[in-house]
Amino acid sequence: MKLMIYLAGQIHDSWREDLRNKAGEMKLNVDFSAPMENHDRSDQIGEEILGQQPNAVLKDEAASAINNLRTKVLLNKADLVIAKFGESYKQWNTAVDAGEAVAMGKPLILIRPEKLHHALKELSNKAQVVVETEEQALQTIKYIFESE
Repeated sequence: MKLMIYLAGQIHDSWREDLRNKAGEMKLNVDFSAPMENHDRSDQIGEEILGQQPNAVLKDEAASAINNLRTKVLLNKADLVIAKFGESYKQWNTAVDAGEAVAMGKPLILIRPEKLHHALKELSNKAQVVVETEEQALQTIKYIFESE
């Protein structure tokens, strides 16, 4: 059995690459998908496909529509979602993706530091597992594959 895992969370650092590398080292039978990790491409895709927009709001709306379509397709294909909340960036997209995963009935592992517990308490309550590190998330996934 191979699992498809969607990695929701901010795109400004290498957490996904680190997690993918650790999963490879652990020889987990998984594939990953994620939001567009190239921030500029994500912001420009609306105008690239639909053409120049008359203002910044409509530019964002066009990009958002295409990014939301991409996310919905990838979430639909996911067996499991990992949503990582960190302290460095505002996490609105992470919250939207995690909420959509819950609404779709996708199993959710939430990664968040303890200090964000209160802010994320309702979402944490909807997740199947809440951990503080990527390593703990991967150990949880590893357990899925254990037979004894």
